[in-house]
Amino acid sequence: MNWLRKNLVVIIGLLVIAYILLPNIVVVIFSFNKPAGRFNYQWNQFSLDAWLDPCGSPGMCEALGLSLWIGVVAALISTVMGTMAAFALSRYKFPGRSATNLLVFFPMATPEVVMGSSLLTLFVAMGLQSGQVTILIAHILFTLSFVVTTVKARVASLDPALEQAAADLYATPAQAFWKVTFPLVAPGIAAGALLAFALSFDDYIVTNFNAGATTITFPMFVWGAAQRGAPVQVNVIGTVMFVGAVAIVGIAQAIGSRKRKVDA
Repeated sequence: MNWLRKNLVVIIGLLVIAYILLPNIVVVIFSFNKPAGRFNYQWNQFSLDAWLDPCGSPGMCEALGLSLWIGVVAALISTVMGTMAAFALSRYKFPGRSATNLLVFFPMATPEVVMGSSLLTLFVAMGLQSGQVTILIAHILFTLSFVVTTVKARVASLDPALEQAAADLYATPAQAFWKVTFPLVAPGIAAGALLAFALSFDDYIVTNFNAGATTITFPMFVWGAAQRGAPVQVNVIGTVMFVGAVAIVGIAQAIGSRKRKVDA
């Protein structure tokens, strides 16, 4: 009883992690399944067919490539813009700063159905044809808020005395930023970029409103394929994305741990 009382928090934490990871584990397991029919919902037979031919489903790899391209470009643009906005909101006082801080949260709080339909109305009014460009603009818009919030939290935790110390050592503002501030803010920027990419790659609702008739991203492909039986290759792509995300986090943790040991 005493052991359970001492380790209760750890046990609950492990149960929560297991609950979160359960869908991912199912995806990994069923990527090795050979379904008897169209639907990959019941385990039938172990097979590597889907792994040996990940592009076996027509149109899937094209949709995946489009989602990756939009996700990378949207993440890069929103990260640059969001980082500059985060520094401006954290370090400088200007008229309308409080209102701007409030407006940053609006895209995060707005339902995606409302945002998608509003953006579609805007694009139609501007005469823009729905397609890759409108999807990219929409993804930059709603990922920008997440980047600003993530980077701003990191900037707010910095000690201004570090930059003042760099200035006392005759560092120029540019040198102080790149050699002191940026390395300290880099983890927050990287987290914001990864979050922006994940949100862009995963989005279906806003994308569906602004994709047009011929543009199909990976989430749209999966939704359409699920109506007639999603191919096993979808689970393969999901497994690769999941393992890749875990690998990136693991490498970042290893680098951070090694750096802390060196500094110590």
